[in-house]
Amino acid sequence: MAHRDRTRTGAQIAALPMRWGSDGTLYVLMVTARGSGRWVMPKGWRLNGGAPWKTAEHEALDRAGAIGHVGINPIGRYRYHRVMSHGLVDSCEVEVFPMVVERLRRDWKNRKTRRRRWFEVSEAAGHVQDVELAALLQSLSTKPPRRTALRRLLSWFD
Repeated sequence: MAHRDRTRTGAQIAALPMRWGSDGTLYVLMVTARGSGRWVMPKGWRLNGGAPWKTAEHEALDRAGAIGHVGINPIGRYRYHRVMSHGLVDSCEVEVFPMVVERLRRDWKNRKTRRRRWFEVSEAAGHVQDVELAALLQSLSTKPPRRTALRRLLSWFD
């Protein structure tokens, strides 16, 4: 089991698992948070000594059972407030890495404590509570010209 690097308190890594429908619609895979049940991206603390996109890959598999290709370049960041068990509120910044999903596992680590669901990206923005996360998702729902979209996608994986 990999150890978590907690020296960077408040810094997390997320995967944004995605797929495209036959009509070109972008879908994202969201999971429920264990405590609150709200819709979030698979995220967690950076694995000790690992590349951030490897952490994103690990979180997508553990939290959502998603397997695929993770980009090495982040597509954005967002902040959220996390209520700690002792009642204090901690501000976390999350770095988001894109993931093109190849398949979903039926059996995954957090299957008993989380639900997962594909959302059209603009619909996902309406289901999350964190304002900055909603804005990030909404920014992905705009359809740039095809050439720009392809160049943007490929830059995530360079």
